[in-house]
Amino acid sequence: MLHNFHISGANQKIHISNATQENRTSIPKSQTHNNPKPSKNISMAHTTPPPVPPLKCSSIAQDNKTHAHKPIFDPHSIDPILVQKMEYDALVWSSLHGLLVGDRASQKSGRVPGVGLVHAPISLLPMPFAESYWKQACEVAPIFNELVDRVSLDSEFLQESLSRTKKVDTFTSRLLDIHAKMLAMNKKEDIRLGLHRSDYMLDEQTNLLLQIELNTISSSFPGLSCLVSDLHRNLLCQFEQHLALDPERVPKNNAVSQFAEGLYKAWIEYNDSSAVVMVVVQTEERNMYDQHWLFTVLNERYQVRSIRKTLAEIDSQGKLMPDGTLVVDGEAVAVVYFRAGYAPTDYPSESEWSARLLIEQSRAVKCPSIAYHLAGTKKIQQELAKPNQLERFLENKDDIAKVRKCFAGLWSLDDLNIVKDAIERPGLYVMKPQREGGGNNIYGDDVSIALQKMQKEGTEEDAAYILMQRIFPTVSPAILMREGVSHKDHVISELGIYATYLRNKTEVIMNGQSGYLMRTKVSSSNEGGVAAGFAVLDSIYLV
Repeated sequence: MLHNFHISGANQKIHISNATQENRTSIPKSQTHNNPKPSKNISMAHTTPPPVPPLKCSSIAQDNKTHAHKPIFDPHSIDPILVQKMEYDALVWSSLHGLLVGDRASQKSGRVPGVGLVHAPISLLPMPFAESYWKQACEVAPIFNELVDRVSLDSEFLQESLSRTKKVDTFTSRLLDIHAKMLAMNKKEDIRLGLHRSDYMLDEQTNLLLQIELNTISSSFPGLSCLVSDLHRNLLCQFEQHLALDPERVPKNNAVSQFAEGLYKAWIEYNDSSAVVMVVVQTEERNMYDQHWLFTVLNERYQVRSIRKTLAEIDSQGKLMPDGTLVVDGEAVAVVYFRAGYAPTDYPSESEWSARLLIEQSRAVKCPSIAYHLAGTKKIQQELAKPNQLERFLENKDDIAKVRKCFAGLWSLDDLNIVKDAIERPGLYVMKPQREGGGNNIYGDDVSIALQKMQKEGTEEDAAYILMQRIFPTVSPAILMREGVSHKDHVISELGIYATYLRNKTEVIMNGQSGYLMRTKVSSSNEGGVAAGFAVLDSIYLV
């Protein structure tokens, strides 16, 4: 979902934000981990009265050097001459294979393909990752797909859960208004397509793989993530005698082919061979090559044409036929795939909102529909973490347990005990608004400041946020590359698991894990978006 590729200052290093003193200070175990094992089920956080239940996250915010564990292999110890050779080969490979983004220094790079290219920010070598956690994340992917679908069908749950947020968050309010209009029209989405990505971090002290968020709109990097996995396998193979690493331990990544297959099968279900797949894009898109990889596969493998349109273009060129067919620029549209429309900045005028409503009113397959979009909001994620909510949507007890095991602590800001604890120990929490993309969350001492400000003002602004427990993953050494310049640093990583879901009136056509995205950032950075300039693309090395 992150598209505004950021280039740092003259030192060419990855952009980092300053860690607060709170983030660098260890918290005594007695304050954070009273009986940590039973806290795997986060519903305890809602049923146990004061004192505040133990947080399911590490009590230690590591200094990026003193607390870094001895790695499986240490990129920092590789001979500098060998590193130079690997860097050169990595840059050549990236250029030849399309591992590219637009260069922010070029004015045309976000508008004109082939102009102003630069290699995507990458890690030179893959990140070690335990195979057991990899399998866990893959196993739970189809369950989350089914959960999103069922939540999307419960209109009362969506409207009620977001009712307070609607009062203070204009963007969420507009989305809910469109949803309400579809309900008033009795509009049904008989064909439902989800191209999702669930993001996780491994908490070092509890050894739990915890979900950061579930993305239901514009799950970015299926194209480039596959290329990074290929690049790393290539480097490990080429330099195997020096590195002694097995290229086969880097999992094959099928994200782009699986997403293309999902779009193709949704196009088949629409049943109009002359119709196109329409990609909704931002006006300037420096991450366009990730998108073009997906639609090149769609065209070359399945001979399905696609068109790219901004919301403003859809408003001016689009019309709805009497039978519900969406026609844009003279083309009937079978599937609408949103790579824009997830942020308020994507709607600078009423024209964009009109386009979003027009799409929802049509019979085109939406990825996502307005209901799927709302099902992926932070507030819904927090509501699903409450006791007995998963049981409302899932029947299988094993499935419920697997999903719940992934939940970190999530709370509404009307939970006064949690708010009090977050004010006193802000370094153990993150405040999240109803926003997608990097750079929106509140960390460290700013959490305490923001919460006290809201309490003092007595407004309902707190409804626009949720509180989430902060996760502290293991710090590892890495070599990061941006704009052809390498940079040794200590890093943390986040694993995203792609998943594809497609169903019609009668049956589920696709439901499964569909590849992965590994993002790595310097350990002192709070935010984690690649395109937002905070992280690099990576792959995993199974250990």
